[in-house]
Amino acid sequence: MPRSVNSVASRARRKRILRETKGYWGRRKNVWTVAKNAYEKALCYAYRDRRVKKRSYRSLWIQRINAACRLHNLSYSKFIKGLKANNIEINRKVLSHMANNDANAFSKIVSKCV
Repeated sequence: MPRSVNSVASRARRKRILRETKGYWGRRKNVWTVAKNAYEKALCYAYRDRRVKKRSYRSLWIQRINAACRLHNLSYSKFIKGLKANNIEINRKVLSHMANNDANAFSKIVSKCV
């Protein structure tokens, strides 16, 4: 009895990986074993960095709020403490947007926190 090999599925699997690694550098785009490892590693990085992206955006918001607070002679930590003391519940994303685009509204919030 001849050996049964599902070469159609194997080729399709290889083609899919090579199609995914199309823009990679060097052998990572066209050598099966190297491309497979590169693709698996890329998936790991993508999973990890979807969480890192949230951290980096929060960091960016804090930097923008801090810069806007410094224009009003106030530190970020004292500003956040003032928000909590006055029961003002606005998240950092909205505060950052206000600091960037609506300076008047942000200055009103700062005046309530001082």
